[in-house]
Amino acid sequence: MPYPAHPDLSPEQLLDRLLALREQVRQGAQRWLAPFADRYPDSFSSGATNLAHYLTLRAIDLRPLQAALARQGLSSLGRTEAQVLTGLNRVIHALQRITSREPESVEGDTANPGASELAHNSAALFGAPRQGRDAQIMVTLPSEAADQPELVQRLLEAGMDCARINCAHDDARAWERMIRHLRQAEQALGRQCRLQMDLAGHKLRTGSLALEPAVVHLKPRRDALGRVVEPARIELLPENEADAPLPAPGHARLTLKYEQLLALRPGDRLSLRDARGKTRSLYITMRMNHGLLAECHGGCYITPETTLAVERPQGKQQWLRIAEGLYLGGFSRETVEIRLFKGDRLLLARNNLPGEPARLDTDGRVTRPAHVGCTTPEVLDRLQPGQAVWLDDGMLGGIIDRIDEAGAQLIITHCRPRGVRLLEDKGLNFPGADLGLPPLSRQDLDDLDFIASHADLVGFSFVESHADMLALQQALAERGATKLGIVAKIETRRAFEHLPEILLGSLGDQRLGIMIARGDLAVEMGGERLAEVQEEILWLCEAAHVPVIWATQVLESLAKKGIVSRPELTDAAMSGRADCVMLNKGPYILQAVHTLDDILRRMQEHQCKKTAHLRGLRLAGYGAPSSGYRAAG
Repeated sequence: MPYPAHPDLSPEQLLDRLLALREQVRQGAQRWLAPFADRYPDSFSSGATNLAHYLTLRAIDLRPLQAALARQGLSSLGRTEAQVLTGLNRVIHALQRITSREPESVEGDTANPGASELAHNSAALFGAPRQGRDAQIMVTLPSEAADQPELVQRLLEAGMDCARINCAHDDARAWERMIRHLRQAEQALGRQCRLQMDLAGHKLRTGSLALEPAVVHLKPRRDALGRVVEPARIELLPENEADAPLPAPGHARLTLKYEQLLALRPGDRLSLRDARGKTRSLYITMRMNHGLLAECHGGCYITPETTLAVERPQGKQQWLRIAEGLYLGGFSRETVEIRLFKGDRLLLARNNLPGEPARLDTDGRVTRPAHVGCTTPEVLDRLQPGQAVWLDDGMLGGIIDRIDEAGAQLIITHCRPRGVRLLEDKGLNFPGADLGLPPLSRQDLDDLDFIASHADLVGFSFVESHADMLALQQALAERGATKLGIVAKIETRRAFEHLPEILLGSLGDQRLGIMIARGDLAVEMGGERLAEVQEEILWLCEAAHVPVIWATQVLESLAKKGIVSRPELTDAAMSGRADCVMLNKGPYILQAVHTLDDILRRMQEHQCKKTAHLRGLRLAGYGAPSSGYRAAG
């Protein structure tokens, strides 16, 4: 329905338009619900019906009509998510009184059960809220929770309402200990805590990288004129010395066979030719608790192939060779560095060979681009040239130039000016692409056996459609776990675009929640759109009376570093509009829980969803607040 850009509508005209709008909403809702009629032979849930009304209403640009309603001092329909028809009917009823038209008898015009139904559904999913705080706090349990029962109890004391275990980490034995500690903490404190276990989903990640040659570079410290002012030092330890302390700063460390090390003593030297053919000596200077300390006065490159001879002093400047053919061990090997810049090419390879940097000819021209494997190579056949690809949570971005038998050839389009180092086991995102993967991986199905008998909620990673939801529900039914709550994690563009069908097709089956997985979602949708997208998810879920979890990087620097940033505090304050807020693990997670609990309690008195609460303010010059209203402070 078109509306004038600057409406100057009389109450009679507004009433006519609202009556027409209400009929349009009713008819549009039927079209949204029709595809799911066979799943609800008796009637749709109130959440599904209201969501269908809301989807129809929000397909129309209501801004001109809102301006006209505001001029009449009426509701502008800006907070009708929880009960669309109720909101419309109340404004229609007011206009009928203003215009002296006979008020009609309409359904839903005296009550607004949507908000109370959402509160009921949230309590059913996450448990009863705490006194003074409606928004729940979910905490991802760290690995330490398997061995530190006191940590779990302190989290529960601090404000944790729901514990989360990510099945992508740890294993079933560790999960069992975490859960045992959680249940013990519940009994000790007399408080329930729901448990959510998240399926890992398909592993779309970069493959392994090749290793640099095994070499230890001993480098003495020199002055500005190149003279050695401090020799290089290396600790020599027996093989398999598991309890040895870390090497001293600036010291290298290698190993020798125990009997060879035992035969050495201070004053001896180990003579060798290094990897460049240079003659060098390691002088044994002292015995340590776990081995020996040696010094080298020249630059030296030692590899596992370097042979050493043991020499012992025999008078002035005389050395007696007492053993030879020794080899050092204990070499650590770093992965190769693949640093990519804008305009570089990268091959996402089908094979499982370790990734390597680009090869250059003597003139610096690329003869073979850098390559890295894809842990799920079958998805490459579902991609097309022009498809965007994001790596490592959006640190690197590229466009597919072509796909051939080797894999997908990318051109890097987004990275830092100084380039980005590509690492192994980092996430891959293909925004909007249908990758043709089954909803549940083999590992997911195995983990569901454990989840079905231990958890209260299952987090469904990378769900993208109603069909995916049906697949999970079927897998739960096969395990006798139909009462298990489901949290659909919205973390891809396809999931966001299919959110209406995910909700409409799932409401009424099992306890349902939605997680805004903002990390992957920001990569998939673009960071500029994230704020808009998370708002739309909040609105749609409120219309469906489905609780929402606000997740990813909430108070992240506080949990991991013990220092909170101002933007994170603002984000945490905004998170109170959701029904649950998730914190990730970190060394300072207890401090993060305390801080989030305090913020949510404060903000609850100022805001509920989109509605501002006008609590009395205490400002200089305004004096005491009016009687009956509690002042801020």
